[in-house]
Amino acid sequence: MLRLYTHPACLQHDPGPGHVERPSRLRAVLQALDHDRFAALDRIEAPPVTREQLLRVHGAAHVAEILAGPPPGEMLALDQDTVMGAGSTDAALRAAGAVVAAVDAVLGGTTRRVFCAVRPPGHHATADRSMGFCLFNNIAVAAAHALALHKLKRVAIADFDVHHGNGSQDIFEREPRVLFASSHQSPLYPDSGYEDERGVGNIVNGTLSPGAGSHEFRELWDGVLLPRLHAFKPQLVLISAGFDAHRNDPLADIRLGSEDYAWITERLVALAEAHAGGRLVSSLEGGYDLAALAASSSAHVAALMD
Repeated sequence: MLRLYTHPACLQHDPGPGHVERPSRLRAVLQALDHDRFAALDRIEAPPVTREQLLRVHGAAHVAEILAGPPPGEMLALDQDTVMGAGSTDAALRAAGAVVAAVDAVLGGTTRRVFCAVRPPGHHATADRSMGFCLFNNIAVAAAHALALHKLKRVAIADFDVHHGNGSQDIFEREPRVLFASSHQSPLYPDSGYEDERGVGNIVNGTLSPGAGSHEFRELWDGVLLPRLHAFKPQLVLISAGFDAHRNDPLADIRLGSEDYAWITERLVALAEAHAGGRLVSSLEGGYDLAALAASSSAHVAALMD
């Protein structure tokens, strides 16, 4: 049975009027999953992450800033794109806590696969900086938890968001127990993720030119990224599941459809089955056209359930 972690607090993070990373994103995902085909989902409220868990990947000053939040009645702009309101701290704690709880669930044998329907997203947050709509790096916190508490030796992060997960790369580029494999549009924010960025041999970036579509995306994963992931033989597969490479997304120029997200999900499930006893955790990142996000995330979850 596929487990779903989410929390109402994740709807209370509001970066302000007109911001594309809006609460309606998560509502669209949850409404898409409120369908008979997903009736078997094991739905669990996400617990908050602990300070100790955050400090494995984030600096103390960064954690303190997010935990303090904005002054009462005010908004706090962390950069030009990343804004905190009254509900943002609790949302960030639940978003990171969901992915940590998911790791505990799959490594504890409670379930084999989990999808975390949470926001704010995480993969742009570096060790010491919030950016790109991200407060804490949810997937990185979970990976570090798997290493520290569960003593894993090989954790893979597969990131198919259209924007490069610079924060995840920043946190793990000197950690050989984590392999980070990413497909993303280039050039595009945050202007990182070039193919010569290799860390200690544990970073694999694959770039897609503006206008690329299904053929280029699948060729990149089948020809470059998935072979590296299989060679790594991960004991746990983590997914930064961004759906903003969809052809209708307003923030990029890649032309995928929901069927491409089903395809890459099936490939990553097969990776987990081959090497990790099926243990896989996926966490929502980007996706800013609501209809495309709903269709793509439901295709992703359906493939996780299969």
